[in-house]
Amino acid sequence: MNNKTLNFSILALALAAPLVLYPVFLMKVLCFALFACAFNLLLGFVGLLSFGHAIFLGSGAYITGHLMLNYSITPEVGILAGVGASALIGLIYGKLAVKREGIYFAMVTLALAQLMFFFYLQAPFTGGEDGLQGVPRGFLFGLIDLSDNLTMYYFVLAIFIAGFLLIYRTIHSPFGQVLKAIRENEARAISLGYKVNNYKLQAFVISAALAGLAGSTKALVFQLASLNDVHWFMSGEVVLMTLLGGMGTIWGPVLGAGTIVGLQNFLASGPLANYIHVVMGVVFVVCVLAFRQGLVGELQKLVRKNF
Repeated sequence: MNNKTLNFSILALALAAPLVLYPVFLMKVLCFALFACAFNLLLGFVGLLSFGHAIFLGSGAYITGHLMLNYSITPEVGILAGVGASALIGLIYGKLAVKREGIYFAMVTLALAQLMFFFYLQAPFTGGEDGLQGVPRGFLFGLIDLSDNLTMYYFVLAIFIAGFLLIYRTIHSPFGQVLKAIRENEARAISLGYKVNNYKLQAFVISAALAGLAGSTKALVFQLASLNDVHWFMSGEVVLMTLLGGMGTIWGPVLGAGTIVGLQNFLASGPLANYIHVVMGVVFVVCVLAFRQGLVGELQKLVRKNF
């Protein structure tokens, strides 16, 4: 099966999925899949480990939720505002962070994210610990009622496809090739005349904007924006999704997000409901020990070896 056939098969399954599975669960998977893909663009293709990426997810959610609650705007305008806010924060944070490397970059992103976490905790427009509840989904372009879960699902699917295609195009463009060169050997990229920090900053902003897109969409799906969206644990969760699925692969973060969200949904109503974080920790350890290249990475290696 070639890539084109595989992609069409996945699209067909996505279109038919809400006829079999609960649409809200599927929308949650798509939102986190987009978030993981955005993070993978930074980690898997540039080699930058951000420990504060949840701040962009949460910023998109808060801005969109606040505008939808207090102003008579359509969902697409609210989402664009959330994406713009996340991109702006990404630009500011990126300028500070990309000058550092390795663990120092990770610690800077974590520190900046914690700064924003406490800002959102105290800011009056976020609702503090209560968050923004009852966010209206509204009417898309003033015409299409998104209160229906099935309609909302196809809107979320369209957003995911658009974000995924943007990431795919970025990776396979000349710009993406430079990003991979920076990941493999930054010193050599510098010696070839590339302004490495500029490329890192651009990738950081793109990743932040797409994470904001995922957060804005998630706020409309669940009609809620809360501190959980900007908590450091959410940043750790997206790292787990990416590593589990396969860092540096196209479909890995999607599979990783689906696996983690599926496990959380399954365990939430079982005897292990109070130990979900423990189970996630065990999954992470198993992934690191047994699937060094993630599920998709190991599958690709197996296919290359046998075929």
